[in-house]
Amino acid sequence: MTEHVPALHLTSPTVLVTLTGPDRSGVSTRLFEELAHHELEVVDVEQLVVRGRLVLSVLATRPERPEPLEESVRAVGEELGLEVEIEHGTGDNRPRRVGRSQVTVLGHPLTPAAMAAVTARIKDAGGNIDRILRLARYPVTALRMEVSGADPDQLQADLAAAAFEHEVDLAVEERGILRHAQRLIVMDVDSTLIQGEVIEMLAEHAGCADEVAGVTEAAMRGELDFEQSLRHRVEKLRGVPESALDDVYDALVYTPGARTMIRTLKRLGYRFALVSGGFTQIIERIADDLGIDYHAANELEIVGGRLTGRVVGDVVDRAGKAEALRRFAADARIGIKNTVAVGDGANDLDMLAAAGLGIAFNAKPLVRGQARTSLNSPYLDSIVYLLGITREEVEAADAGDPA
Repeated sequence: MTEHVPALHLTSPTVLVTLTGPDRSGVSTRLFEELAHHELEVVDVEQLVVRGRLVLSVLATRPERPEPLEESVRAVGEELGLEVEIEHGTGDNRPRRVGRSQVTVLGHPLTPAAMAAVTARIKDAGGNIDRILRLARYPVTALRMEVSGADPDQLQADLAAAAFEHEVDLAVEERGILRHAQRLIVMDVDSTLIQGEVIEMLAEHAGCADEVAGVTEAAMRGELDFEQSLRHRVEKLRGVPESALDDVYDALVYTPGARTMIRTLKRLGYRFALVSGGFTQIIERIADDLGIDYHAANELEIVGGRLTGRVVGDVVDRAGKAEALRRFAADARIGIKNTVAVGDGANDLDMLAAAGLGIAFNAKPLVRGQARTSLNSPYLDSIVYLLGITREEVEAADAGDPA
């Protein structure tokens, strides 16, 4: 019969055993087999392997006679060619402090100077880095840091300057049970989900592509009222044949990583919505192609097989995008804090602000300056790293179910 080990108290004596050295199969098994010969309770375990180098730490209650434990552990280290460090103390690991955050850093490249700046800002904010995990090595390097002791909102503000200075992307999310819940991803379409602007592609059929592109650029920078600029641009499309919509759709190019992101997150039960200042005649087909759950956009008026130069109904503008996000979240029964919005233009700002996580994707300077999180990687699937999913998990899922 195994003797009962009393519950650990904050003042209970503990022992921390750490093995370091070349990694090999069976190290943890061999250590736990040896620990099983002693009357103790495993309290915590952490293991890390970097470039074939192992760090394995086991925190356990200290037996009444620690000397035999130390001798047997050192024998295991000698047997496996590992260095052994043994520390005695009291109680569990120090309790996690208030303000628990997940800080994700993406860089291409990710430089030591950038990491030094980010970690220094975390320290200055009163935070402590409890754990660091690599999420991806390519096409960008992505690291996740679990931080305690700093207010997440303040941490986001403090880290933004370091991220901008060192040209890395960074997101801060409060850690809690809600981050495990189902999410709704709401995306802008033009220059976010797809490369280019649909209205400019239609304008090529009307012979006014340069003029429309100039107005679009000014509107996305926030220099023009979106609704007025949209109506002005659509007016230029008067007389364009309806068949031009088919040509534009056939010529669309998705942003690299778009299908991977959607496929990966839908496996996890995430819902998706498209909210666009573009046109339903295109957005509906994109939604059908990608299996998108919700969509909202503007409808071009078509009479006699040609565009009239007008839109039907209310325009989906800056405020309309935020309202669509709230409407879709309510329909999906997903809390606002568990929504993610992705966009690049000034008309996306209200939507980015309303979402639990607003991501400015390769955005205009005005948008990058106001959004809580910016992502300047050209790969849309980098978003999965911000949600804590590793590149290895994505590839393993695809290998098991390539559909």
